[in-house]
Order: sequence, then C-alpha cells, then structure tokens
Amino acid sequence: MARQPKPWYRKDRDSWFVTIGGVRHNLGNNKKVAMERYYALMRTPNAAKVASKSFAAIADAFLDWVKPNRSADTFEWYRYRIERFCQRYPDLSADEIKPFHVQEWVDSYTHLSQTSRRNYVRSVKRCLKWALRQGYVDTDPIADMEVPGAEAREVRVLKEEFETLCSFIRDDTFLELCRVCYTTGCRPQEILRVEARHYEPAHKRWVLPPSEAKGKKRPRIVYLPPYALAVTVRLCSKFPKGRLFRNTRDKPWTTDAVNNGFTRLQVRMGKDALKKGGHDLKVLTMAAFGLDAKAYKALGWREQTKLTNKVASSYAPHYSLYSFRHSWATNALETGLDALTVATLMGHSDPSTLARVYSHISSNPEHMSSQALRALGE
Repeated sequence: MARQPKPWYRKDRDSWFVTIGGVRHNLGNNKKVAMERYYALMRTPNAAKVASKSFAAIADAFLDWVKPNRSADTFEWYRYRIERFCQRYPDLSADEIKPFHVQEWVDSYTHLSQTSRRNYVRSVKRCLKWALRQGYVDTDPIADMEVPGAEAREVRVLKEEFETLCSFIRDDTFLELCRVCYTTGCRPQEILRVEARHYEPAHKRWVLPPSEAKGKKRPRIVYLPPYALAVTVRLCSKFPKGRLFRNTRDKPWTTDAVNNGFTRLQVRMGKDALKKGGHDLKVLTMAAFGLDAKAYKALGWREQTKLTNKVASSYAPHYSLYSFRHSWATNALETGLDALTVATLMGHSDPSTLARVYSHISSNPEHMSSQALRALGE
C-alpha cells in the first residue's frame, strides 16, 4: 500500500511543500493555510495538476531547474527575490499576474536602489519567460513590462584613495582580499571561489575551468602581480583544499561577510571624517532623526549605535570589490594598455563590453589630451 504524502517544511525556501502523484506543490509559508491547501489537494487528487498553474508552483519548478543548471550564487540570487514575490502574492495564478502586481511589489520596498529595483523586476520576468518556454503557461503576462535601467557604476578608486581606505581596515584577512582584488582586477565571485587547485605556479596565474567561470564557455585566467602572487603562494600552503581567501576564523569569505566588511569600513571612515571636521556625531544623529536628549537616551545602546552608524556612513563613500575591479580597468586604460589586452585580462568574452562600461574615461581631459599627443608621436 502506497504511503500517504505528507507536507514538509523547507527552511531554505521558507515554505511548506507536498508531493502528490510525482508533482511537487508549494503550499506557502503559513502553516495553517498550507494544511488547508494540502487537504484540498488530497480531496481532489486528479485536479492537483491545476496547482502547477499557480505562480508559486511555477516559481518552485523554476528554482528546481536553476539549482543544477546555474551556479549556487545565481540560484540564491533568484531564490531570494522570487520567494519574496510569492510571499506577497501566495494565491496568485500565473495567468492572473499583471505588470502592476510586480510594480506594487517592487514599490513596497522603499529602500531599494535603482539597480535593485531593476533586479527584482528581472527575476520575475525571467521566471515567467522560462515557464513559457517550458510549456507551463501559454503566454507571458508581463512580457511587455519595461525593466528599469541600472545605475551607472562610476566608482573609481585612485591609488592614493585606496591606500587611505586600507589604513582604516583592521582585519588583515579582509585587507588581503581587497589588495588582491585591486591589483588583479578579478571579479568578486572569482576571488571568493579560487582554490589552490586553480593556481598555476609556472605561469603565476589562477586558471578557473569553464565549468567554474562566468559564461561557462572558456577558462578564466587571472594573472598575478607580485603582491597577489605572494599572498596566493602563502594561502595555497595554508589551505591546500577549499577556498583560499578566508576570514580570521579560517572560514571562507562570503558575499554577505564582504559587504558587512565594507559597511564597517564606511562607518569607520565616516566617523573619522566627522571627527576631523569637528562635528559631534551624537548631535548630528539626534538632529537627523528628530530626537531630543531624553528620547535618544531611551533608545538604548544597540539602537543608538544603529542610528549613529547610519549617520556616520553618510559621510564616507561606500566601496565594494567590484569598484576595485572597475578601478583596475580604468587605471590600466589610462596608463596606455590597449583595450584588447585589458579586456582579455579582465575576462571579457566580448571586447566591446569594455567600450560600453568604461567609456567615461573619455571625460578625463588630461588623459584624452595626452592620448591625442601620443597619436602624433609626441
């Protein structure tokens, strides 16, 4: 006798699931509602396939496809955003979705940057586009919805500025991570994933095979200047297996941990700027949030720290590993390295990407003037 299917909870999806007749159903994250849906499915097992038309079920199928076919980071990128959409509209069927559903969902997150808003829209559009190709739906209801444009990444860190920010980094492992990224121009995902097996001593480089490289079409090669080479050799000896770049507890650096490191750096630099300017952080914080001394004191230490850090961070730039890669490319172009070589060293499959992303160097009059003279052989 076959066992009766039972619902189970998946923590990583924050939802209840049940498999009936070989079809997995997303029952939502509310246990009471999930049980009601489960009993309804069990009462009409032949009609259970209709649930595949719900967006939640389609989203689950899409994520199940992404997991083995894309990188772990890509899976997490989609999972985080799509499941937030499902939590807002747990009962919406795929053919009921309208552009305003997506727009209202995105607008509900008032803190999102322009690029984040774009990514939220892209995640739902990608899921429905996949569903159409797979035959889960007959039409894509938001195919014509416009995707917001992304913010231009214009952050460039000059060498002097980089040395200044490094002086504020107290964690030696984080400092190494930043310096290697700045001196190699590698992608953030590459430096976080590189292992000893990727290091080629004979050619002083990392070689990530196509299966682990962006695009998965060709190997990704990162050449190592002296500092990055010395760090790599030492870490390969220390960690012959697993990720090379790790924190002070020998745990591999993650994207979230790196972002937290840059947030702490921004707060620290902001506090220093305020101190040098003779400003009182406490006074600025009370003014920013409309608090008097009594109300500020009543907040408690944790909430006070949260607010003061928020104010302090507004007085310093926010850095990222990507800004270091961007800076490497701009520096390389301005020192006279030809665009094809720069594109190759950066791992671009299409050299024209360099012209699109880094075209802003044409706004540097000193650089363009020197290049004009160079063209004349002067």
